[in-house]
Amino acid sequence: MSLFRRKKDNTIPRRRLEADVDVKVDLSDNFKRNQTISGALSSVTPRQKTHHLAIKRRKVLTIFLIVLMVALTIWLLIINMTAKVSVSVIGSISSSKNIDKSSYEKVIQDYLDANPIGRLRFFLDQNTLRSYLVNKMPEVENISQAGTDGLGVSVFRIAMRKPVAGWMINNKQYFVDANGVSFNLNYFNDPSVQIIDQNGVSLQSGDVVVSQRFLSFVGLTVAQATNNGYTVIQAILPSGTTRELELRIKEGDYLVKLSIDRPVGEQIEDMVVALKYFISKGQKPQYIDIRVSGKAFYK
Repeated sequence: MSLFRRKKDNTIPRRRLEADVDVKVDLSDNFKRNQTISGALSSVTPRQKTHHLAIKRRKVLTIFLIVLMVALTIWLLIINMTAKVSVSVIGSISSSKNIDKSSYEKVIQDYLDANPIGRLRFFLDQNTLRSYLVNKMPEVENISQAGTDGLGVSVFRIAMRKPVAGWMINNKQYFVDANGVSFNLNYFNDPSVQIIDQNGVSLQSGDVVVSQRFLSFVGLTVAQATNNGYTVIQAILPSGTTRELELRIKEGDYLVKLSIDRPVGEQIEDMVVALKYFISKGQKPQYIDIRVSGKAFYK
């Protein structure tokens, strides 16, 4: 039986070493989440530092560029903003006639008030502005932007119409330019061609539109006759009609009858042919009538 009994160990048990003592160590300050445990503490590598600095630099640069673009946009809007209008007049106007520039500046300001987007110079529709100004001030032929005169001040150059003929209606002087546009405020010397009204009809204010059409016809006729080498010294409105016009031509002192119902260009062509014929023949009829297309009647 003794064979199966555990032999008593009379050896004295060894003392517990300090290494065997269960010592609890607080590693919460040394080990953080998502850090690689390498020894007691993990440090950021130089490569990671460089990467983080590059990200910060990109963020700072992006913010700087955004601020710069916003500042540049605001500056462009400021320097292109029209807060005040200044007008200059081009052309050799008569030195004895003063132009009230403030009246034209007011009309332009009224247009900008009605169309505020036009206060930004690059958004201004100059064709619309011209139509608006001509409708209010028919003596103006054209308008264009001409830069600035200080911050917020836009300079506009306006060209005035130069008359080729004039007509007195109800003691009021009207003029017409080479484009056939009638107006009543002239800054140039008075034209040498004056319309002689032999009609004897008392025109009322409601007849001004008809008179303007007639003035337009006169302006185009005088201009085209001049372009063909003939000088008109008189434009006569015959008695009893407002649809005919008689021109007194300086070269040869010829009297030519025209109709406002026929195109000006066609009648001037017929007039030139007829005048060349009579001048070459040395004849001077009492009048030359070209109111019918392709024909010339004379007496």
